[in-house]
Amino acid sequence: MEWSEELSGGLLKAAPDAILVLDGLRIVLANDRAEQVYGWPKADLVGQSVEILLTDDSRALFPERRRLMASAPPGSIGTVVTTARRRDGTEFPVESSTTVIETPQGRLAVAVVRDITDRHRSEEEKAKLRAEAQLHRSQRLESLGQLAGGIAHDFNNMLGVILNYANFVIEEAETPGADLKAIADDARQVVKAGTRGTDLTHQLLAFARREVVRPQPVDLNALIEQARGTLKTTLGEPVTLITRLAPDLPSITCDPAQIEQMLVKLASNARDAMPDGGNLVIDTGRLGDRVRLRISDSGCGMTPDVLESAFDPFFTTKPRGEATGLGLATVYGIVTQARGEVTIASEPGLGTTVTVLIPAGDGVAPEPVGEEPAAVGGNGEILLVVDDEDGLRDLTGRILSGAGYRVMVAEGGLEALELAARHEGQIDLLVSDVVMPGMLGKELAERLVGLRPSTRVLYMSGYAQPILASQGTLEPGVALLEKPFTASDLLAAVRKRLDG
Repeated sequence: MEWSEELSGGLLKAAPDAILVLDGLRIVLANDRAEQVYGWPKADLVGQSVEILLTDDSRALFPERRRLMASAPPGSIGTVVTTARRRDGTEFPVESSTTVIETPQGRLAVAVVRDITDRHRSEEEKAKLRAEAQLHRSQRLESLGQLAGGIAHDFNNMLGVILNYANFVIEEAETPGADLKAIADDARQVVKAGTRGTDLTHQLLAFARREVVRPQPVDLNALIEQARGTLKTTLGEPVTLITRLAPDLPSITCDPAQIEQMLVKLASNARDAMPDGGNLVIDTGRLGDRVRLRISDSGCGMTPDVLESAFDPFFTTKPRGEATGLGLATVYGIVTQARGEVTIASEPGLGTTVTVLIPAGDGVAPEPVGEEPAAVGGNGEILLVVDDEDGLRDLTGRILSGAGYRVMVAEGGLEALELAARHEGQIDLLVSDVVMPGMLGKELAERLVGLRPSTRVLYMSGYAQPILASQGTLEPGVALLEKPFTASDLLAAVRKRLDG
C-alpha cells in the first residue's frame, strides 16, 4: 500500500519510541522499536487488535481515546500515562501520544508509545530516598531529644545541689556564731556538683568531637600501665584487672588524657556489669597498619537490642536516677576524633568486648617525665583580661590581682583595643575569651599583637572551635585554658605562658 511504504521509511525505523498505526482497533503498521517494546514480531502485530497490548488500566481509558480517534479533527488528541502489556503478559508503564491523520486510505491514528520503566524506577528511587531522608531526620530529632533530655536531667540535678547548698552557706554565714566547718562542708558540696558539671561538658564535647585535642605520639602500653592504679580504683576489689600488652607496639598519635578517660569509662561500665566480681582483660596488639586495644569483661553481657543502642547518648540499662552522663557515646567520640574505629561484641552471659583500632603513628612516644611544680604568682606583670561574661571577667580579674598581677579588664574586643591604645606601658599578656559578640578573640589577638608584637596571648574558652585546626587540634603556637577552670588552673596557665 502507498501509505505503508511511506511510513516504513528510514525515519520510522530510526524512531526511539514504539510507533503503532491504527485503523480503528486494528494495527496496520508497527516499527522496529514496537517489536522490542512489546515482544511481538512486527509481522505478528500487524493485523491484530490493539487490545492485545492493553491492560485493565489502559483498557479503561480506551473508549474515550477511540471516540476521539473517530471524531476529532486531524491532529494530536493528547498524551496519557498508563500501562501496556507485553507478549509474555508482563505489564510496564508507558506514555502514549496519539495523532489523528487523514490519508487516501482513510482516517488513521498514529500512536507513539514510550516505555517509561526507567523513569518510574527513578521516581520510585527518589521517593525511597525522600522517605529514608525523612526517617533519618526523625531519628536525628529523636536522638537530639534524648540528648537534650539527658543533659537537662543531669544539669538540673547538679544545679539543684549547687543552689541549695549555696543557700545553706549563705544562711549559715549570716547566723550569729556561724559554724565555719558546716559552711566549708556545704561549700565542698557546691564544688563537687560543679566538678560533675565540668566532667559532663567535657563528655559532651568529646561526643560531639569538639573537645580540644592535644595529640602527641603515645606509647599505648605505657599509658595503660600508668593508668593501672586509677583503673583498679574504678573497678574495686571484686574485679581482677589483667593486662596482656604486645611487645614492640608502635606508637599512636592521640591525646593521652582522652585515651585514659576512655579506659576509665570502659572500666566503670565493666564494673557495673560484674557486681559480684570477675575479670577485666586489657590487651593490645597490631592489626595491619593499626594498633588494637581490646577491653573484655566477664560480666552479664548485652542483649541484641541493648547492643544496638549502646553508643546512643544517655542510653542506660540502669534504674532511673542511677545513671548519668553520655556513656559509651563519649568513647565513640574520643575514638573517632583520633581517626579510629570502635566496635562492641557482646552476648548475654558471655561478657562484653570493646575493640578499638587506631592508626599506628610514625613518631616516637616521649618518655614520661615528672614535672616540677611551677610557680604561679605574679611579679606585677600587666595583663589585659577580656570576656563578655561579667561574672567570669570579674572572677578572672580577682584571681589574677590577688596573685600579684596588675589587671585591666574589658568586656569585648573593641573596648580592649581602646584600653590598649590609652595604655602607655607594656602589656605582657592578653587573656581573652575565644567566642565573643562583635569580635572573636582570635581577631582581637591578631590586631593587638600587630600593634604590640611583644604581647603574648592566652585564650580561655569552653568552646574553642574558632581557634582550632583540623581534627580539633590547636593551631601551632596557640595556648588555651579550657573553661571552667579553677584558680590554680588559671594561675598555672598564665605563668607558663608568660615564662614560655
